[in-house]
Amino acid sequence: MASLLNPALSVGLTSNGRARRVRARSLVSPASVSFSRRRLTIRAAETDTNEGTVKPQVPDKAPAGGGSSFNQLLGIKGAAQETNKWKIRLQLTKPVTWPPLVWGVVCGAAASGNFHWTLEDVAKSVVCMMMSGPFLTGYTQTINDYYDREIDAINEPYRPIPSGAISEDEVITQVWVLLLGGLGCAGILDVWAGHTFPIVFYLALGGSLLSYIYSAPPLKLKQNGWIGNFALGASYISLPWWAGQALFGTLTPDIIVLTLLYSLAGLGIAIVNDFKSIEGDRAMGLQSLPVAFGAEAAKWICVGAIDITQISIAGYLLGAGKPYYALALLALIIPQVFFQFQYFLKDPVKYDVKYQASAQPFLVLGLLVTALATSH
Repeated sequence: MASLLNPALSVGLTSNGRARRVRARSLVSPASVSFSRRRLTIRAAETDTNEGTVKPQVPDKAPAGGGSSFNQLLGIKGAAQETNKWKIRLQLTKPVTWPPLVWGVVCGAAASGNFHWTLEDVAKSVVCMMMSGPFLTGYTQTINDYYDREIDAINEPYRPIPSGAISEDEVITQVWVLLLGGLGCAGILDVWAGHTFPIVFYLALGGSLLSYIYSAPPLKLKQNGWIGNFALGASYISLPWWAGQALFGTLTPDIIVLTLLYSLAGLGIAIVNDFKSIEGDRAMGLQSLPVAFGAEAAKWICVGAIDITQISIAGYLLGAGKPYYALALLALIIPQVFFQFQYFLKDPVKYDVKYQASAQPFLVLGLLVTALATSH
């Protein structure tokens, strides 16, 4: 993604708006160039303010050595450029997004009231976690990157697909392997649990279809900030919970309604990731909430969805005669609000990762509190 910079010329605008070419030496002091074995560093003084400010273009590739190998493996921003295809394939699946799905399976198993710490039940839950996390979440993230390749060419051109680090044919192959692997795990779980109706398989199939229409045209649910983010929230909260509960017990209508309500908090979490893509979303006509309402209003929609949803769930638990669980959930909301003001509301782009790392552990603990409340 290193952009090709011409050190001899700079472009400015005259007062009548026509472009003109100006020698860089008239605008900047001599650039200092330092070489090392690993990288080239260029430092230049500020431009003359009388000539106007020229914003740097987004680089075509990440600066060599400028990223983290750990971030690359997790599939988050700040990743180092990688040539190893298996590491690139792992990056496309974004392992950092797996834990909420794995946790959802834990919550569903807990809510079933029928999970026991036996070798068989633990093995079942591990296979269910593999289905929900590496396979189907990996499928979701890979197919999302595939259909977002044009947007990523604007927002994050150094990502594996727009940068050419992996071919589109290789990505399509990965999509099919992950999808079939996840559906295969679901079928095995139904047989293992002795289900006469393959409920886990149909949940996996439905979730996979939802992932596809979220990212792919012509529906491309993500084009609408409300529908797309709620679908994403339901995929991360409701579906793995349903799979875990159906595996060990019975999925009941009240649990379906409760988890769909909790998915409104997932909608808020999904909005967090939209702020970094405002430029590309606007260019591609995607009506994410930060694009539709502006960044300032979208910040408050985001935290409102997260906080009001959890407070409503706490009220439900209190009304259901579970006051201690309700108080525990309220106690877990307090640090989330603190970190919202500490990080997210100050700058949702700069602090998005720090905010999520700080606040989301309390949200997922609240999910478990709710699951345990429904199991008793």
